[in-house]
Amino acid sequence: MLIFGCGYLGHRVAERLLRDESAVESTAQGAESSAQGTAPTVYAVTRAADRAEQFQQQGLSPIVADTTDRTTLDRLPAAETVLVAVGFDRHSGKSIHQTYVDGLGNILDSISPDTQRVIYISSTGVYGDGNGSEIDEDSPCYPVRDGGQACLDAEKLLEAHPRGENAVVLRLAGIYGPDRIPRSVQLVNQEPLPVDPDTYLNLIHVDDAVSAVLAAARLPGANSLRRYCISDGHPIRRGDYFSELARQLGTPPPEYAAPGETKKQRGAGNKRISNARMLAELDFTLSYPTWPDGLAAILAGSS
Repeated sequence: MLIFGCGYLGHRVAERLLRDESAVESTAQGAESSAQGTAPTVYAVTRAADRAEQFQQQGLSPIVADTTDRTTLDRLPAAETVLVAVGFDRHSGKSIHQTYVDGLGNILDSISPDTQRVIYISSTGVYGDGNGSEIDEDSPCYPVRDGGQACLDAEKLLEAHPRGENAVVLRLAGIYGPDRIPRSVQLVNQEPLPVDPDTYLNLIHVDDAVSAVLAAARLPGANSLRRYCISDGHPIRRGDYFSELARQLGTPPPEYAAPGETKKQRGAGNKRISNARMLAELDFTLSYPTWPDGLAAILAGSS
C-alpha cells in the first residue's frame, strides 16, 4: 500500500498493516509476503524529512514528496493499493482546493499503471446541513463549507479520471479516538460549546475507520467508482453526546453558546448518516458499534 496522508487515520492504517498480516492476506502482495514470512511493504508519503525518519524507524518505507507539487511525484513506487487520506494543513500556504483537488489530480497522474485500487478518504460534509434527515450514499450533496465542497470536487475528479474505475470513496463521519474527542477540552475548561444541542452528530471510531479502509482494499474488482458512508450507525443529538461525555469526564454539565453563534462552526450540520451499505458490502465488524462504549474505552486508556 502507498499512503498519501499518513496522519491520524493513515498512520494507523500503516500500523495495522505491519502488525496484522491477515489484514492484507487476501491481496496478491499480502499472500506472497505471508508465504515468505515477511510483512507487507507500506510506503508513507510525507513532506517533512524528520517525519520520514520516524516512519523509517517504525518499519515504513518513507517517501518525501508534496502532492501539490507534481515534480516531487515522478518516481513513486508501484503499489497494489493507493490510499489518499490527505488532511488540510492551514500552515502550508496552499488552499484547501489545491490540497484536496489539485493534489489528488497530481497523485492520480503520477501513480503506477499497475495500481489496482485507489481509496479516497472523503467526508460526510459533502452532504451539507441535512435538516435532520436520514442520509445515505445516494442522497444529494449540497456542501456548505469549503472542506465539504473540496471533498466533493475531489470525488468528481476521481470518478472522471481513468483511475476512478475500481476506486472506492469512503465518506467518514466525525472521527474520534485516542487524543481526539470532540470538544473535550472545552468541556473540561467549562467553556460554552459553539454547537446546537438539538442537532444530530455522527461518529466513527478511528479503529473502525481503519478497518473500513482495509475492507475497501479487499473488495472484489468493479467497473466503476463505489462510495460508502463510514459511520457507527447511531446518530445522536449533540446535547445527549456532550451530556454523556461530561458524565464520563466527570465535568459539570455542558453549556452552549447563544443561538445564532453556531451556524458557521465546523460540524454544525444536522443529518443522520445511514451505514447500511457499509455493513452490507464491507467485510468487517465494528469494534465500537456504540459511541458511549468507544468513549469509555478511550478514556480508560488516557488521563
